[in-house]
Amino acid sequence: MHHRALVVLCLAGLLAACGSDRPKSEAPAPAAPVAKAVNKPVDAPGPLPAYQRELSGTLLEVPAGADVELALLVIDERGRPQRLLASSDLTGTGQALPYHLRFNPEAFPAGARVELRGRASRSGQLILHLPSQRIAQAQTQATGPLRFEKAP
Repeated sequence: MHHRALVVLCLAGLLAACGSDRPKSEAPAPAAPVAKAVNKPVDAPGPLPAYQRELSGTLLEVPAGADVELALLVIDERGRPQRLLASSDLTGTGQALPYHLRFNPEAFPAGARVELRGRASRSGQLILHLPSQRIAQAQTQATGPLRFEKAP
């Protein structure tokens, strides 16, 4: 019984030591200054790795604040998406919206139909869609300006 009392006393002392308040520091530690990128556009994703390819262009008529989703999809003979090759999420600015969609050319199936599809929504409701753009080759290419249309 003598050992039990000693163990209980030690545990009580440990709990008391852990539960005491530490003195709070008067001033918070200064945050490290954030380095700003100079002369680098916000939409530039950086250099393209050798193992990737990229679709790029601009999206037109996307309202400010709209959530835009772009997807590069493998499409079956019935027009249904079968596999996602790449995707990107953007936010509309009310002006032409540049995009860069990177993908692995080895995942690009030979002879299959591949399309770039897009949609824009606001507050979870679909407001615009991008007519499907057929992508024939697994190479870096610019689609140019793409215009969104009202969703049915």
